[in-house]
Amino acid sequence: MSSGNRWAALPCGRRRKWVVLALWLVVLLFAAPLAGKLMGAEDNQASSWLPANAESTQVLEAQRRFRPVDTADAVVVYQRAGGITVEDHAKAVRDAEAFAGAPHVVAPVVGPVASADGQALQTVVPVQVGTTGWNNLGPAVDSLRATASAGAQPGLVTHVTGPAGIGADQAKAFAGIDGTLLYATVTVVIVLLLLTYRSPVLWLLPLLSAGAALTVAEGVIYLFAAHAGLTVNGQSAGILIVLVLGAGTDYALLLTARYREELRRHEDRHEAMAAALHRAGPAILASSATVAASMLCLLIADMNSTRGLGPVCAIGVAVALVAMLTLLPALLVACGRWVFWPVRPAFGTPEPTRTGRWARTGAWIAHRPRKVWIGTALALAACTAGLVSLNATGLSTAGTFTGTPDSVTGQQVLAAHFPGGTGAPLTVVGNAGPPLDAVRQAVAATPGIAGIGPAEVRGGEALFPATLTDAPDSAAARATVDRVREAVHAVPGADAKVGGSSAVLLDAGRAATHDNRTIIPLVLGVVLLILAALLRAVVAPLVLIATVVLSYAAALGISAFFFAHVFHFEAQDQAFPLFVFVFLVALGIDYNIFLMTRVREESAHLGTRRGAVAGLAATGGVITSAGLILAATFAVLGTLPVVAFAEIGFAVALGVLLDTLVVRSVLVTALTADLRHRMWWPSRLYRTSPREQLPG
Repeated sequence: MSSGNRWAALPCGRRRKWVVLALWLVVLLFAAPLAGKLMGAEDNQASSWLPANAESTQVLEAQRRFRPVDTADAVVVYQRAGGITVEDHAKAVRDAEAFAGAPHVVAPVVGPVASADGQALQTVVPVQVGTTGWNNLGPAVDSLRATASAGAQPGLVTHVTGPAGIGADQAKAFAGIDGTLLYATVTVVIVLLLLTYRSPVLWLLPLLSAGAALTVAEGVIYLFAAHAGLTVNGQSAGILIVLVLGAGTDYALLLTARYREELRRHEDRHEAMAAALHRAGPAILASSATVAASMLCLLIADMNSTRGLGPVCAIGVAVALVAMLTLLPALLVACGRWVFWPVRPAFGTPEPTRTGRWARTGAWIAHRPRKVWIGTALALAACTAGLVSLNATGLSTAGTFTGTPDSVTGQQVLAAHFPGGTGAPLTVVGNAGPPLDAVRQAVAATPGIAGIGPAEVRGGEALFPATLTDAPDSAAARATVDRVREAVHAVPGADAKVGGSSAVLLDAGRAATHDNRTIIPLVLGVVLLILAALLRAVVAPLVLIATVVLSYAAALGISAFFFAHVFHFEAQDQAFPLFVFVFLVALGIDYNIFLMTRVREESAHLGTRRGAVAGLAATGGVITSAGLILAATFAVLGTLPVVAFAEIGFAVALGVLLDTLVVRSVLVTALTADLRHRMWWPSRLYRTSPREQLPG
């Protein structure tokens, strides 16, 4: 047995497979309780999402010196179309007194304040946020809504909005996200595995392995979050589930397909699995390394939420790799050939993929490769025209949700009867003393400011609110933030800074733009290096990178068209292009790795054109199945009532399907057949590959 086969046989020997299974059982016993604590370790505070050096983040830190606990303002709105009555006002006063005595209220209640048109009232209630961000806001805001609606006279409509109301509705949108995604993803995986394997038993082994990988990954991530400062939030925890189950199942499909192929060549199933691991292991390892390395590139992001997502996903993929190269082989070998029933791969039987549909498709492409790849490339390029509809400028509060929760309706009522920025003012922090008056005058004189509130002074610092004339989530409000910052920064000795909801949106958008410009080229460089090391060539990696980028642009173009003209989404989050890019390039390159490692193997004795046909024939079915499963798992994100998740899920699912069904099976195969041995330049295979020429 060669050295390569010896290491491949480690998890699947006659005795060693039982040791592997026992070790995984012990690991799961330790990991399961830790995985259950991951949700409690999530940090959804605004400061944990923002860049650490952003001015709005510094203001959030300064606010803690004025208030011992984090707070968010809930704005209770009362509206009557015919005008607020005396009874309505009296009720609002009684409600304000009740709000002030509630245990979750931590500062004086302000109001009720009447609108200029006399049709609305507003009461500002500071609510304790707690250390886990919006997770604690739901019960507090529900209590405010119940109090405001209780005893209201007919015709009086009440809403709770403001940062606390919006945060509570966001918490509800994310409530149970882990469970929802887990159950939906598992259901999708089961159905597709049943269709792929056509076996009532075999699907269970990849699913068990992927489930074990997810449990261990969540346990490891919890330890990093609890003891190493890793930031985990609702976004990263949700994506982790989809990524581990999707990528893990992909690796399982590739290994199982190669194992079934080797079972026809080896009478002993242990030898068959060792050969399968020896042949498929490097491709799976390279694939997972590509995904993990791409995710770790997110560590240079300015946005804390993006930076935290990188190691979370990298850990998940690494654990999935270990599970699929150890636990799954042990399970498959322990079960034996019967697990493939009703189509058991008997020793000595012919391999059906060599004469199947993908073999015929490859032969058709190889006879006219240049026409095929030029036509395919032009079709994908045409799809990029939809990029004119891309609007990754950020989502407003209303655009964040797929529905219309109470906080969004309340904000619309506020905007109709009060200055646009009511309920979400800017917060100005600076030195107390003589500079304070100059800062207040500078803010009040800035266009876009409707008024300023009284200042709080503590420990040599001063803080005061400034109400915007425009809606806090509008482009006009963000422009006002820049003007206010310019004005207060010019005051000598003030050391003034401007924060608040609008400033948070502004800083987050600029950080996302920076991340897009720096991380996307870095990911491309990392993937290129991994491909060059794996294929030991220069031309092939460059060609593969070009096809994946074209696939990404086409997927983004089609998605942008659907978002604007079919789903009627308002816009895309600023980080949308980066997230879709990282997932599509990292995961899309997987299928090229699976295909090209097999093509390289076949090209050594068949020549590159015939090797491309043989490689597509051997991997076409399994890669298509893997792509369908991965696309379906990301599509599950679209079931959440959050536009950002729905958009990422749709775009990634579409991109994976494009990459699986068009780019990998048609474009890459045609390019390989057309370039022939030049694909492997300057490796030894470039010089030694047979220079065959198919007719036509």
